Amino acid sequence: MQEAFQRTALVLGEDALERLEKAHICVVGLGGVGSYVAEALARSGVGQLTLVDDDTVNLTNCNRQLCALHSTVGRPKAEVVAARVRDINPECRVNPLNLRYTGTELELGAFDYVADAIDSLADKLMLIENAAKSRTPILSCMGTGNKLDATQLRAADIEKTCGCPLAKRVRVALRQRGISHLQVIFSPELPQKRDPAETTIGSVPWVPSAAGLLMAATMVRNLLDDRCVIPKYRPLQSQQNPTEQ
Repeated sequence: MQEAFQRTALVLGEDALERLEKAHICVVGLGGVGSYVAEALARSGVGQLTLVDDDTVNLTNCNRQLCALHSTVGRPKAEVVAARVRDINPECRVNPLNLRYTGTELELGAFDYVADAIDSLADKLMLIENAAKSRTPILSCMGTGNKLDATQLRAADIEKTCGCPLAKRVRVALRQRGISHLQVIFSPELPQKRDPAETTIGSVPWVPSAAGLLMAATMVRNLLDDRCVIPKYRPLQSQQNPTEQ
């Protein structure tokens, strides 16, 4: 056991750390939520991380993203987060991918767990659907923008979400695709907006970061307790081939 993780071993146990060292987790989306997921997983001793994001750091990220500093502006987020992970745990095998996930870029079955921290609804739905089809455990984060109360964040089934516009859209879309039993991180807090005419989604430092830490905590505990949730996929009659109907 590495000296860096001795304090973690006092809580989780050395056997748990050995299991985490063998785990391979993919984090898709490295913004305000995903950057904290990756950091917490690295500090938990996860042995292999694949980090996926096609964006670069800009100044507007500095209020909430762990990878965003004046010194990192313009650099790929995947590379910045990977560098942090290597500095935290040099023994962690890190695979940064500067790409946008649209459905064909990753073999999800290669991972023990997938963290969905994607902002784009279309890409998020594609990732969830492919995880369901490949029987890969996934934890998805819903909306953290325009929210102030980090204490309301919680893990739940997508069907039990409320107060989150993104969760509602995901919930409806998954029903249409025949997908159920998706575990998510969400907040029932209604979005706060000072200017109703403003279309840009606002953010504060503590809500997305807390969501990312809760995601990492949920994933680690699920892995160690063998409670990883795999979405169920049952194609609707309209999605089946005529010969299958």
